[in-house]
Amino acid sequence: MRLDKLLANSGYGSRKEVKSIVKAGAVMVDGKPAKDVKAHVDPDAQEVTVYGEPIDYREFIYIMMNKPQGVLSATEDSRQKTVVDLLTPDELRFEPFPAGRLDKDTEGFLLLTNDGQLAHRLLSPKKHVPKTYEVHLKSQISPEDITSLETGVFIEGGYKTKPAQAEIKANDKGHTVIYLTITEGKYHQVKQMANAVGNEVIYLKRLSMGRVSLDPALEPGEYRELTEEELERLNEPQV
Repeated sequence: MRLDKLLANSGYGSRKEVKSIVKAGAVMVDGKPAKDVKAHVDPDAQEVTVYGEPIDYREFIYIMMNKPQGVLSATEDSRQKTVVDLLTPDELRFEPFPAGRLDKDTEGFLLLTNDGQLAHRLLSPKKHVPKTYEVHLKSQISPEDITSLETGVFIEGGYKTKPAQAEIKANDKGHTVIYLTITEGKYHQVKQMANAVGNEVIYLKRLSMGRVSLDPALEPGEYRELTEEELERLNEPQV
């Protein structure tokens, strides 16, 4: 990887800032002063030091965020706040991006990472990674509707959704809540599935992705890095 990216990801400032460190002769590669920030280095095979200290490098970052309502699942937007805007410079230096998306008005588990391979595996339709949502509905739901959601319903474009899991958590007048687990991610899919059985989503929250659940201690807008155990579970093949 490029030397400037290596230094930036190791906490030595932006790529522009690390350029001045290199120019000052503070960076050594295998005992020799580095001269070009664009030079490629291998942190696993080469020794890189800054002011005589070996760098503490890691390539990837994995952030679990409880995405709040009103924030876009994007890396940038000229008019609206994005999930990346909620991060600090320490996390931003890794250039993370949301793995998938949640609608602007949807809360819950959102993974931000710079690991493109993991993001691809989690989002690939072929991998069937389950995602569970807490769905608040406008009106009561019937057992027949639950069966329809589980066997598949027709949504936009005549597409029939794949088998899902649906569990009623509350079904009183004015307070209908189900847990819905799907293995695909069509546009507004959960909302469209509710519409297909004559209902309407009034609140939506993602509770889990793969075998990792949202940390209940995280308030909307808060985040933390995944634990090693959570990362291992996220990398496990889905059954």
